Amino acid sequence: MARYTGAVCKLCRRERMKLFLKGPKCDTMRCPVERKPYPPGQHGRGRIRESEYLLQLREKQKARRIYGLLERQFRNLYELATKQPGITGENLLRMLEQRLDNVVFRANFAASRSQARQFVRHGHVTVNGKKVTVPSYQVRKGDVVEIGQKSRQMIVLRHNLDTLDRVVPAWLDVTSSDFRATVHDLPLREQIDVPVREQLIVELYSK
Repeated sequence: MARYTGAVCKLCRRERMKLFLKGPKCDTMRCPVERKPYPPGQHGRGRIRESEYLLQLREKQKARRIYGLLERQFRNLYELATKQPGITGENLLRMLEQRLDNVVFRANFAASRSQARQFVRHGHVTVNGKKVTVPSYQVRKGDVVEIGQKSRQMIVLRHNLDTLDRVVPAWLDVTSSDFRATVHDLPLREQIDVPVREQLIVELYSK
């Protein structure tokens, strides 16, 4: 499966903000965004000519990098969002939030979305009692996401549950003692806290 294998901290620097791709490191002074708050590369400190297209592109890249998708994956998800009733931008963000790896991250089972993807791919996560190894699997209302019985003894998992203090979104019910997260409703736009202006993404793809 294709995936990004470069330095993820450069992605945060390119967007000039923390995308929290490295888990706890992003909250410390070791985060490169704190030390080098400008884009990477030879011309990172140069003047950038702002344009409408640039703003739209940056919003799309930001959303894509936060959720860890490649361009084709993101574009395919956008095409599905356009076919659903309602506002396309909100549909897109909702479908991104419904990804299984994102649910594992939101439930505080993983320190980052990349770690959540690894948990899913390695077979540590079940949905409604069945093992699912596809990070892009779309959870539905009423689905129960759990950590497998044998995987609950992992040191990294228990460390995450003991140390992570992210706020669990209102559309999830998490029982840490049972390693269980229940999707009691689909996420609403006001419950999605990612710093993305989805309308700019729609404008970019609509050209």
